[in-house]
Amino acid sequence: MEYIKDQYFEGERPLYVRREGLKLENVSIGPGESSLKEGANIEAENCEFNGKYPFWECDGFTIRHCIFREGARAALWYTRHCKMFNTLVEAPKMFRRITDTYLENVQLTNAQETFWDCDGVKLRNVEAKKADYIFMHTDNIDVENLNLQGNYSFQYSKNVVIRNSNLDTKDAFWESENVTVYDSRIQGEFLGWYAKNLRLVNCHIGGTQPLCYCENLILENCTFEPDADLAFEYSSVQATVKGNIVSVKNPRSGRIQADSIGEIILDQNIKAPGDCEIKTLS
Repeated sequence: MEYIKDQYFEGERPLYVRREGLKLENVSIGPGESSLKEGANIEAENCEFNGKYPFWECDGFTIRHCIFREGARAALWYTRHCKMFNTLVEAPKMFRRITDTYLENVQLTNAQETFWDCDGVKLRNVEAKKADYIFMHTDNIDVENLNLQGNYSFQYSKNVVIRNSNLDTKDAFWESENVTVYDSRIQGEFLGWYAKNLRLVNCHIGGTQPLCYCENLILENCTFEPDADLAFEYSSVQATVKGNIVSVKNPRSGRIQADSIGEIILDQNIKAPGDCEIKTLS
């Protein structure tokens, strides 16, 4: 393995195609493009990246205690087998068309349009801010302790498990499939519209018009904020809710049980079969 320490590189492709393996320590990548493109078996520790597209078409790399400045936008695309630990990412549009990604103790401070068209993403203790459209068309996601601030998250994603997370996001899980969320807070309007096989367990839900047009929706021991009104419109649902739901509107089928429901709206616009059982305990 080639070892490079305490050096500065900039310009076009300064470390291009180092396929035999490369370890970088205390290296700075300045303005330019594709500094490590087409590399394999790369390790980077205590490095700073300022140029565009450093890790395109790379296969097998580990990043520890590094910084990706805003100039390193679109840094990781079309890559395989990425691991990232204890790293600060200030750049947007990270992680596109990547297979097999693991992040632990990572801060993404400008995470808009990040994790698009990926497969196999595992996150542990990750913070993502300004994260509009994060996880678009991304499948096989395993998340624990994610603090997310950004709208339109997890749209069209499949096979997702989320635990112990805080999701501040509207239009989350839009047209997603096979998503399960445990022990998390989800705040944002229009949650889960058009989702298939969405399951929420011990979750706290806020935002207007949640969980509409869903197919095979399951809620287990969830709670609702006072602004989570007009819930379940046109959904097939099995739900047990602790506490109060402000209003339920025209669920299509299934069963809803809550401690109390402020208003149940069943009008001429309900869709067949229109036979959802709604039960309150008070």
